[in-house]
Amino acid sequence: MSPSSTTQPPIPSTQRAAIIQKFTHPLSILSTHPVPTPSSLLPNQCLVKMECTGVCHSDLHARNGDWGRTPTLPRVGGHEGVGWVVAIGEGTVQGEEGDGVVQLGDRVGLKWLASTCLRCEFCRNGNESSCAKQKVHGYTVDGTFAEYVVAWVDYVTPIPDALDSRAATAMLCAGLTVYKGLKQSNARAGEWIAIPGAGGGLGHLAIQYAVMMGLRVLAIDTTPAKRSLALSLGAEKWIDFKESGENLVRDVIAATDGGPHVALVAAGAALPYNQAPYYLRPTGTLVAVGLPAGAPFEVPFGVLVGRELKVIGSAIGNRQDAIDALSHAARGKVKCHYTTRKLEDVESVFAEMTEGKITGRIILDF
Repeated sequence: MSPSSTTQPPIPSTQRAAIIQKFTHPLSILSTHPVPTPSSLLPNQCLVKMECTGVCHSDLHARNGDWGRTPTLPRVGGHEGVGWVVAIGEGTVQGEEGDGVVQLGDRVGLKWLASTCLRCEFCRNGNESSCAKQKVHGYTVDGTFAEYVVAWVDYVTPIPDALDSRAATAMLCAGLTVYKGLKQSNARAGEWIAIPGAGGGLGHLAIQYAVMMGLRVLAIDTTPAKRSLALSLGAEKWIDFKESGENLVRDVIAATDGGPHVALVAAGAALPYNQAPYYLRPTGTLVAVGLPAGAPFEVPFGVLVGRELKVIGSAIGNRQDAIDALSHAARGKVKCHYTTRKLEDVESVFAEMTEGKITGRIILDF
């Protein structure tokens, strides 16, 4: 039920939050973390009472500090979640209900991008993820591993009424990321796409968006549970990379009648990237969405040029991409397969993530 402006309970002074205090160390779960007061909100900021939050591989990298860009510490982790607007900063431009302006009681989603300038060349062209002034939840500003989060009214995403909050959560990062990557691939209906990491949080959503777009999907991953999920979601073929081993390139080419037209790598490891150029058919496209830590992309120029391959890096998506990704889910075209845990379980989730044991997505409830 929406906590309306007339019925919402008083905003407490403290809350539970999972905080990165030191890289590679377990997150600190605090029960007395301060809640930002409504009077502290700047114009165009809002306070969101979180209902649930997803756990992404990026959150694990943030905790470990193993990307080139590291969070400022201490920092509340997390960057995808759904909650209710309980306060809006004084001086924020207010509209009328139904005109797209955030109102008290709205159910909204928070994403990787907390805000951007909206005025630079990249923002004007819809490439908000390249804005030099971007703020990032869980990295440069506090994220969604808390009961109350400060967000920006121009960047929260409205959640369709038909979509459950937990099902919507993963669409705000995992779904958004693969949806934009698929659009960037320029793949045409009827073409083959290989998806390494197909059974994970990004990959299982990528299968569904790809099928929705009319593509033929080859899912690449391991474990019977991930195989069952991938095939149930519409993948035509499956390859277990552990069973294929050194024969993976040969097996992918055979399964896709000469090689896929596109490979969308949703895995957070370097090996799938370095394999893809060898099994893509000539003129094929490699779309990079998974982000390994500190691993090089090693492709000989003779392979890249000789086979006329295209390599595209795709980072999340813009505000309209998020609305579109959620819209497809609300219409039943894409469904997140998730299990729920508590905020206090975040470190055990990280451990399972490291071991590759998670099928689908983990959602933390508050």
